[in-house]
Amino acid sequence: MIECVINISEGRDLDLVEEIALSAGSDLLDVHSDADHNRSVITVVGTTAPPAVIKHAVQRLDLRTHTGVHPRIGVVDVVPFVPLAGSTYDDALRARNAMSAWIANELQIPVFLYGPERTLPEIRRSAFTTLQPDLGPSEPHPTAGAVAVGARELMLAWNLWLSEPDLHLAKSIASSIRGPGVRALGLQVGDEVQVSMNLIDPLTVGPTEVYDRVAALAAIERAELVGLAPQAVLDSVNENRREQLNLSVETTIESRLQRRPNGGI
Repeated sequence: MIECVINISEGRDLDLVEEIALSAGSDLLDVHSDADHNRSVITVVGTTAPPAVIKHAVQRLDLRTHTGVHPRIGVVDVVPFVPLAGSTYDDALRARNAMSAWIANELQIPVFLYGPERTLPEIRRSAFTTLQPDLGPSEPHPTAGAVAVGARELMLAWNLWLSEPDLHLAKSIASSIRGPGVRALGLQVGDEVQVSMNLIDPLTVGPTEVYDRVAALAAIERAELVGLAPQAVLDSVNENRREQLNLSVETTIESRLQRRPNGGI
């Protein structure tokens, strides 16, 4: 089974986000929206739901009117495929390649690939400058922009909100904790600031370790899980720290799979 985590550039019109997400039908696992980022993360399972969600988002969203603090290159900004139990990274790559070809040919939107070729941050830095699309048109779609389609292993998208709204401090902390297992940005989000992170290998560099590293540098208001967490990450966290880290059984990929009509994978 393959998981797909579709990031769309809309997080304020929640009725519209719901409309787009419901295109996934029973394959929808989770929706997480943020108004300041103006971004939603729609987690689905399988390979049938992604094209339906992506097409609907492209039809309903317009990058020309989008504002938000999160970096983005398109209305459907990032589409990673992730192997779950019973699947391999090669399966995720095949799903990525098929989806990329469909987006480029059917929707006429430029596609940048990430995975073995390059990282997502490389696309963020270089798209349409030193890096040209791998598939599709050479210029951004007028309303949809471009899409980064990738294959990756399970990771944790996770934010730490600081008690003091000091953007300089948040950026300094993000720089200090950034490394092979942690991607981090310091962002102003409304009247608050956050250290926004992807924990790339959360079983090696996990949320407990990262929380404590940040807490040694600044007071933390709260943690925020974006999307879902693998059960293995939850199992690696001491039970008395889970609430502090915003982790629970209910927000694991495995628990959401069990709620599906067919009872899981």
